[in-house]
Amino acid sequence: MSANPADNGPDPMVEGSAGSMPAGTDAPVDTILLADTVLTMEPGAEPLVDGAIAVSGDRIVAVGPAGALRAAHPQAQIVGGPGHLALPGLINAHQHLTGDRIIRSMIPDDLEPGRSIFEWAVPAHAAHTGGDDQLSATLSLVESVCNGVTFTVEAGTVAHPERVLAGFDAVGVGGTLGSWGWDVAGEPWAGSVSEVLDRQREVQRLTVDHPRVRGWVTLVGHDLMSDELVVAASDLAREVGCGITFHLSPSDSDTTSYLDRTGKRPAVHLDDLGALGPHVLIGHGVHLGDDELERLLATDTAIAYCPWAYLRLGQGVTRAGRHIEFIRQGGRVAIGCDAENAGDAIDVLGAAALAAGLAKDMAMDPTVFGAHAALHHATLGAAHALGMGDEIGSLAVGKRADIVLVDTTRPEWVPLSPDPVLQLVWASDGRSVAHVMASGRMVVVDGEPTLVDRPALAIEAAERHRRLVRDARLGA
Repeated sequence: MSANPADNGPDPMVEGSAGSMPAGTDAPVDTILLADTVLTMEPGAEPLVDGAIAVSGDRIVAVGPAGALRAAHPQAQIVGGPGHLALPGLINAHQHLTGDRIIRSMIPDDLEPGRSIFEWAVPAHAAHTGGDDQLSATLSLVESVCNGVTFTVEAGTVAHPERVLAGFDAVGVGGTLGSWGWDVAGEPWAGSVSEVLDRQREVQRLTVDHPRVRGWVTLVGHDLMSDELVVAASDLAREVGCGITFHLSPSDSDTTSYLDRTGKRPAVHLDDLGALGPHVLIGHGVHLGDDELERLLATDTAIAYCPWAYLRLGQGVTRAGRHIEFIRQGGRVAIGCDAENAGDAIDVLGAAALAAGLAKDMAMDPTVFGAHAALHHATLGAAHALGMGDEIGSLAVGKRADIVLVDTTRPEWVPLSPDPVLQLVWASDGRSVAHVMASGRMVVVDGEPTLVDRPALAIEAAERHRRLVRDARLGA
């Protein structure tokens, strides 16, 4: 991964993408992935027709014409072929991997603000065991990867980050790991500033040599963290060279609480504390004032945008959301799916389509933010938002071999559009995904995960669901 989460420098260009003989193929090639069309997502690159991606170990070593790459590497395993579209692994910039999964789509969608958190989510987290956390993360990541997601920013493990890391390892995908920190008295797993920082350091220790998962400093956010904690956590992230993420202003309650406590809107107050910057990924950022937007842009702070959650929870994105305006002014934005009682489905393609639809409708302008822009913010644009544009997000020589093959023989792809991005975003969703490679390993084949026993997970999930609902007294 990128050593510097603020790195937005140029990525390696795709070799052979314009139809020339592929270069960079000296390394022994293990696998060649073939597709009728390859969407590299590299800046300015046209779709590559009858293309291929050559992989050695966990890296892409060539992208070019299928015939030339197959002839150069006759020993390589072949995946895909006619009837497939290739694209980079999708990036989910904000996903709760614990707490919600085992009570998925169970929290009522007609609760007053705050009740879903303190009557459902908090008790569920408090009753979660280590086994619950591992199963929850594994289930979420299985759904993610089967929908083409190869990198997930975890929104915060409450109690057992080592078990969530085991979930990443079980499925074989990459992401960030964090231990949710807050210093609010009386809440589950809250602690003093020093205790919260110790847990952040433990996450760094767990991931220090991990090939696919990076430890991030992760706070609850909202107005549930003291100024002392915010400053200390931001300093720690800068010290170790990792990202920091927390929730901010999905609804207008954060604005109210910050104004009452500090006399300033949230992002302004955080900037005055020195807690914003290119290493920061804010979850949501729906209700932002002009002064906040200016501060986020000036500090190059990124936003994870989870549109389905705001609609499910009635948080006012159609009235207040300014994500597309933020992008137009140079802001870094990535698309996320949130929790299984908010965004519910872990389908980045579906969330990308919704982001495009909301942008057009809110502006009452069909020329605004179409399918191509939406896919960019689920791939290379998302990678830049995470400070990982040199590692993931596009199909380029030297990058991690995170590759998705979509089955274009499915009904939603008949007949084929001359613009595959339009069809991918507007007509399909994660169910079109056929094969997924993550870090050079096939983790989904013919729509099924290769490293986990999905039926066995379902049996275990049903058992843990019953126990968790009973122990947390949910819905009582």
